[in-house]
Amino acid sequence: MRMSSDALIKLGVLAAGFLILVVPTVVRLTQQVWQSDEQGHGPIIAAVSLFLMWRRRQQLIDAPYRPANARGWILFLLSMVAYALGRSQQIIQGEVVGLIGAATSVLLLVRGVEGLRIVAFPLFFMIFLVPLPGVLVQAITIPLKSAVSYVAEDVMYRAGYPIGRTGVILTVGPYQLLVADACSGLNSMFTLEALGLLYANLMGYTSKLRNVILAILVVPIAFVSNVIRVVVLVLVTYHFGDAAGQGFVHEFAGMVLFGVGLAIMLATDSLLGRMLGQDHGARHP
Repeated sequence: MRMSSDALIKLGVLAAGFLILVVPTVVRLTQQVWQSDEQGHGPIIAAVSLFLMWRRRQQLIDAPYRPANARGWILFLLSMVAYALGRSQQIIQGEVVGLIGAATSVLLLVRGVEGLRIVAFPLFFMIFLVPLPGVLVQAITIPLKSAVSYVAEDVMYRAGYPIGRTGVILTVGPYQLLVADACSGLNSMFTLEALGLLYANLMGYTSKLRNVILAILVVPIAFVSNVIRVVVLVLVTYHFGDAAGQGFVHEFAGMVLFGVGLAIMLATDSLLGRMLGQDHGARHP
């Protein structure tokens, strides 16, 4: 069923209003939040979400026109409250959550529940655009750093390297390395969780059990990837000196983290497929 001219006008007004809200938030994210190493994944998350929506555009266009006005307007008002509070109080989390909620409400208003289902995952994936609160990051990062440091030291010691540890400081030979937040923090796990969910969505398994197990296992996979990242930096520093460990290799270690995480994820998925059997290997067409 085609939309009437009045509906198209309403859609145009909603889109224009949405853009007015989006632009200042994106500018703030670009100039502040996404400049940090911890939140540098933001533009990638946004691009992937928009790409996934674009892939499903024809399904969305063909969806029946059954607007859910009541639910749409309630969600829209709540989203605007969250946005207004975030904007006025300089709480970027409120702004981003408000915009995601507003986008969801617009879909409900112009296409209804069926349209929302079509792009449910891209909208959910945008949750990873919301910066984690600093208090939460610090509270979880401290024990994570200690755990990563402990495991990395144990691995290196068993491999025969002269290594010691004081808190989160690793001493290998004449060098000392501080395990920083970026090497073992919650943000890297958050990003790898996004990668895991994206992988599961692209694989399109119909088995909810397989998808849920894979999503849960991303947490220990992220931890192991962080340990490998720290071990690589320690090895480079020990064999090639502090300048090598703190130079390009240190920056490249971030790519190692995600490369290792993806490789372990693929291996884990393959193992799950064998353990769960063919019934859990079917995919959506």
